[in-house]
Amino acid sequence: MTSIVTNKLVLEVLPYLRDICPEDWANAQPEVRIFPAKSRLFQREEAASYGIFLLRGSARISQIGEDGGERGVNKLNPGESCALLVLSGLSGRDYPAAIEAETEVEALFVSKLSFLRWVQEYEPIRKTVFGSLLDGIIRLGEQLQSRQTKPLDIRLAEALLRSTSERQPLRRMTHNELASEIGTAREVVSRTLQRYQRNGWVETGRGWIKIIRRDELEALVGD
Repeated sequence: MTSIVTNKLVLEVLPYLRDICPEDWANAQPEVRIFPAKSRLFQREEAASYGIFLLRGSARISQIGEDGGERGVNKLNPGESCALLVLSGLSGRDYPAAIEAETEVEALFVSKLSFLRWVQEYEPIRKTVFGSLLDGIIRLGEQLQSRQTKPLDIRLAEALLRSTSERQPLRRMTHNELASEIGTAREVVSRTLQRYQRNGWVETGRGWIKIIRRDELEALVGD
């Protein structure tokens, strides 16, 4: 069995890979890679050769339009793989997205052929990947409903709370990226963040937002 299988983090975060036989691991040529925050870790070029599983950190999946524009469509959390990668690979179509690290991330790369075969032949992997796809569809529906019914300042507060914590209050993201996530214009996000900052709830800088009064944001969204 290749040394990657003895990597404690891999087996803790991806327990559904335990059933993969030694020969399949060797054929997959697995490799763990680390990426800094705000870096691009996966796009069409990588999708032609690799499959990916996230081990640590958080990443943002953006759909790439025909005009080259990007729109945030989902998140990738530890233990997950991008369902769009599976669907595009099985259908023989180009990967229509890109993955960017929100925090420092660690990811497991395996060969694309092995990745797609594992999804088809190993039931635990198939259930996990397509379960993530179902969760993503549900989250997308909830986001669309939220955009139609909730005020913008509450949607913005929810987005900031989701991607931060008491221990990690800093989020590295531009106003434009945040606007794309909650479905509004960059100028609207900037004005709302300025109001948050005047209230002492957040601090902002070029490409980052830090939560100062988490309790105030939680009170705003009603948690």
